[in-house]
Amino acid sequence: MAEEHVEFAKGLEGVIACETKMGYVAGQKGKLVYRGYTIEDLSEHSTYEETTYLLLFGKLPNKKELEDFKAKLKSYRKIPGGVMDILRKLPKETHPMSSLRTGISALGCFDDKMAQSMELPDYTEIGIKLVSQVATVAAAVARLRRGQEPLDSDDNLNHTANFLYMATGEKPDEYLEKVMDISMILHADHGMNVSTFSCMTVISSLSDMYSAIVGGIGSLKGPLHGGANEEVMKMLLEIGEPDKAEAWIKDAIANKKKIMGFGHRVYKAYDPRARIFKQFSEKVTEMKGHKKLYDIAVIVEKEVLDAYSSRGIFPNVDFYSGTIYYAFGIEYAMFTPLFAVSRIAGWAARVLEYLPQNRIFRPRAHYNGLLNQKYVPMDKR
Repeated sequence: MAEEHVEFAKGLEGVIACETKMGYVAGQKGKLVYRGYTIEDLSEHSTYEETTYLLLFGKLPNKKELEDFKAKLKSYRKIPGGVMDILRKLPKETHPMSSLRTGISALGCFDDKMAQSMELPDYTEIGIKLVSQVATVAAAVARLRRGQEPLDSDDNLNHTANFLYMATGEKPDEYLEKVMDISMILHADHGMNVSTFSCMTVISSLSDMYSAIVGGIGSLKGPLHGGANEEVMKMLLEIGEPDKAEAWIKDAIANKKKIMGFGHRVYKAYDPRARIFKQFSEKVTEMKGHKKLYDIAVIVEKEVLDAYSSRGIFPNVDFYSGTIYYAFGIEYAMFTPLFAVSRIAGWAARVLEYLPQNRIFRPRAHYNGLLNQKYVPMDKR
């Protein structure tokens, strides 16, 4: 007999699945912390490479440790020619997240360590390699989608600047490199979100790191997760002009249309990442000739907050980030792969943290179907 009464949380909402020292999201207060450091502090003072080291190893590196880590990331930038051949053969209309997923899966096939016994140091080394190579694959996908040849890395550039160069063909100035670095820091980790949980679920069977990260990429692709930033940009471009924004949003609110970039399953206050992105959106969009995107976004924010802030609905990380990426010359279809280029740090770090305490995930489902059915022979159906 089925159990008469079972309490459960749909989507596992609020369920504690493990312990972590990695990061803390205080949704009611609008706070985000990595390894004890606030994202405001890291955004102001750190770099993506340093923050990645912090997530992976639990401490800020000293000068030599950071130099060695950056050198290792540079040494892993180049991907096997066979992987690039696979990317070239994919249809141009393939969703870029599908291309990224395929590229990372292919990397695992070309890694000879995959055939060896996997100990924690092996997982760690592949995690570091993927921090570098997810960026290379994503940049190659961006170029191939436009009918352009992928570019070789420039080892005179830091990780973020090199990614922008390989993706767009332009080397950013110091200010724009800093803005993109901050963007990467803000997306590096965010609690037990669905893509992180996907990575950890895969690794809990003691699968390989590549398979775990492919699982995360597959989860991130969805419009309820990483794909939301793409939908925000589609909305802003559809509105088109600042003087049309107020009427467009009022109509959307009146017709109960979902407005992308607002609300969050965890945050019931202003998403701290969105607050930081907003600080840079105005200047970057103005510098790159897309100021009206910022102007539209500000009007949209005001109208939505007037209508919904009392319900705890505020801009989330996807709302202003897209205006910055678009201004950089990154097409909106590539926004989610860019998210993955950042989040690979958190994915790898969370997997490495979980492995020593590993227990395979095995939740239950509450059965509410029929019982005592009798088989009916084919000739009597």
